[in-house]
Amino acid sequence: MSHAPPRRDSLLLYCRAGFEQECAQEAGASSVPVADAVRGSGYVDVALDGGAAARAGDDWRDWIFARQVVPYFAQLDALPRNDRLAPIMAALAQCGEAYVDAWVEAPDTDVGKALAPFCKSFGNALIGALKKARLLDPAAARRLHAFFPQSDKVYLGATHPARSAPWPQGIPRLKFPREAPSRSTLKLDEALLVLLDDDERARWLRPGMSAVDLGAAPGGWTWQLVRRSLRVTAIDNGPMDRALMDSGLVTHLREDGFRYRPRKPVDWLVCDMVEQPRRIAELIARWLGEGWCRHAIFNLKLPMKKRYEETQLCLQRVRAVASDVRARQLYHDREEITAFARRG
Repeated sequence: MSHAPPRRDSLLLYCRAGFEQECAQEAGASSVPVADAVRGSGYVDVALDGGAAARAGDDWRDWIFARQVVPYFAQLDALPRNDRLAPIMAALAQCGEAYVDAWVEAPDTDVGKALAPFCKSFGNALIGALKKARLLDPAAARRLHAFFPQSDKVYLGATHPARSAPWPQGIPRLKFPREAPSRSTLKLDEALLVLLDDDERARWLRPGMSAVDLGAAPGGWTWQLVRRSLRVTAIDNGPMDRALMDSGLVTHLREDGFRYRPRKPVDWLVCDMVEQPRRIAELIARWLGEGWCRHAIFNLKLPMKKRYEETQLCLQRVRAVASDVRARQLYHDREEITAFARRG
């Protein structure tokens, strides 16, 4: 086994497989040599040079493509299959830090899914060993992350729970509600969970508020608003789910989402139309700029090339008229990101 010396100048970024380069760009990595961005790996190892160093302390909600950001202090390779725990505990003992909790994780890839049973069982063993070594303390400041990109390799890092994603792998596990008309409903459910905090959801999603859903059919996003007792105008030439219409909270208008204008301002605009991202950004900017909505959640379907640059251009357009813009590539997103924007 080779044991790299402790490193305190690197970040481990978890991301969707295929978006490693965008994740490295977001971290401020200036070139390929300072970022190990292997396409399809589901993570990026970024050296803290310049821009990346400036982002090292950012809150997890400030990232778009990185699901979790873990400063790591050790990398262990060629772990013996019959005893992975001993070298890991030796590295932790060398650091001497106690942790509030420990997560054993793998990338969100086919390789990572195959490692899931191992991660679960090894996590129990690691917790037991930490307790025995008195390296687990409920008053400690940081949480330990043991990230296995493969079964014989591990990164050891630590995060502050208040500033890092509160789910292993940075992925909230949501259950598909059988009553919902489409699986796209999980996208808006996750967006409301990730892009807003508890207080914002309570204040901005009150029963009786009004919303417009552009490109609504068959109603996956509308369903999330209706379950929170909002009144929704669903705009789509396609049919809406019958049970959803029976709720009495939905008005369905067969109109073009780009041409529709509300008679009076609404609390929410949501939009999951399949269209060029700049056209969607322009549409959202117009709704916010004209005062037609107070809050918006929308998807940007990214192109195959220059995805990071396109993301920045689109968000810049919305920021020109919004006081608050947040964006994230959600677990339930594919070749896209989801954004929230609010008028001042």
